[in-house]
Amino acid sequence: MNDEIELTPTGELTLKRPADHTATNMFGDVYGGWVASQVVLAAEMRAGRDTAGRVATVSVGEMEFMSPVLVGTVLSFYTDRIETGSSSIRIRIEVWGRCPDGRALRKVTETECVQVAIDEEGHIRTI
Repeated sequence: MNDEIELTPTGELTLKRPADHTATNMFGDVYGGWVASQVVLAAEMRAGRDTAGRVATVSVGEMEFMSPVLVGTVLSFYTDRIETGSSSIRIRIEVWGRCPDGRALRKVTETECVQVAIDEEGHIRTI
């Protein structure tokens, strides 16, 4: 019997991009702020599609990093709509990374973002 549980991403693959040298801190490691900005981008992409228009970020949840992100890691951002209100949408984002050598996919972090639907003038609109 195998007691090891294999984790797999949940949600829809929304964004995929490599972490390159432009995403590093002064020590040469990929910094969490860059990953967080990509998380928001993935949430905006999903919310914009699901609300059929422009959105703005209302909140970004807490993020705890479970695995380091090295330069060359290809990050995959999986999104899942958790809740839809009259003008806002809550999205869960999971970030998974694969090192350039092709080793197994591993979970990096996860969080939730709330996006509000807005019109062309920046006013809140109904979804």
